[in-house]
Amino acid sequence: MVLASLDPERLRKWRFRALVVIGIVAAIFLLEATVLAPKPIPVKTTVVRRGVIDSTVTNSKAGTIRARQRARLSTEIGGRVVEITHREGGVVAQGELLLLLNDSTLRAQETQAIEAIRASDAHYKEACITRDKERREYNRKRKLADQNIVSEDLLDQLLHVYQAAKAACDAADAERQKVRASRAGVAADLDKVSIYAPFPGVIAEVNVEVGEWVTPSPEGIIDLINRESLYVSAPMDEIDSGRIELGQPVRVTVDSRPDETFLGKVTRIAPYVLDIEAQNRTVEIEVELDDPEIASGLLPGTSADVEVILNTLEDAPRIPTTALFQNNRVLVVEDDELVEREVEIGLRNWDYAEIKSGLEEGEVVVTSLDRVEVEAGQTVEVIQPDDVS
Repeated sequence: MVLASLDPERLRKWRFRALVVIGIVAAIFLLEATVLAPKPIPVKTTVVRRGVIDSTVTNSKAGTIRARQRARLSTEIGGRVVEITHREGGVVAQGELLLLLNDSTLRAQETQAIEAIRASDAHYKEACITRDKERREYNRKRKLADQNIVSEDLLDQLLHVYQAAKAACDAADAERQKVRASRAGVAADLDKVSIYAPFPGVIAEVNVEVGEWVTPSPEGIIDLINRESLYVSAPMDEIDSGRIELGQPVRVTVDSRPDETFLGKVTRIAPYVLDIEAQNRTVEIEVELDDPEIASGLLPGTSADVEVILNTLEDAPRIPTTALFQNNRVLVVEDDELVEREVEIGLRNWDYAEIKSGLEEGEVVVTSLDRVEVEAGQTVEVIQPDDVS
């Protein structure tokens, strides 16, 4: 009624304005649907597939590469260093000389001891000859005394002389043994001026130079390591100690070779729980690598992590452990949109988790959960699917 009452010119203007408004509204909707529409979030994904999965337990804090044969060697007496036969990195055989102190004083003492032995031997021989002579004289006179040819007083005097000669011979023998013991002491000290390798190995450190004076020290001046005796020592949570057994297979990773995994086995389980204050209670285990050549190439003191394999499934549906977030939930890609789903987990380790229910083989789940915008209901774009073999 109102539009019919308007003249044609005003009606034309109203129609024009209405068309402009409709066009603007349409343009806004078009922009929101295209240019202003939120861009899909790029995500990495994986596919639920079957494969091998292990049940494992891992160390509660970093383990360490250690050597069963490692010695910090020191001289047993003080002295000035005159020779160092090997430096850091040198490979030595068992019994090989490593270091020598100045032994000139001890050599002089040894020479004196040898001469003293000669003199004491001569004195002993002379005293014993005198003893034997006096014994023969006494025995001869005693026979005459039995025939009343020699008086008892003379026989007593001869007995006294013989006993004195015997005592002198015994004293000479004691002196001879004393001198020999003195030489043995010098010889023992001569052995102490040298350091020999107690086992084959490599020189890790030398803390002295030629010309320096050294004294016996528990810290040692030469650090020797047998690279053939390396093993991994790892603290395991006391909760897991009942499930760990000798001989179980182990996977080992070390910080210095991050892209490699080494196989080994449990060779020792500590018979007690370490209960240091302010630390979780742990049980130490020892692991030896299956390949001795690989083990000898590792450096003692390097950090290491171990996975003790408790059980293995050969053909189980699995996803990477990184695809799980709190309360065993995953984000599934359905028609380019994320859908949150709860799953039931079986065996799991650092790498994979067994899917018992909640996912089917072939379904796509998100593995890049480190971005806050990756959540259920978001539109996504798969940029790099992970290959789960």
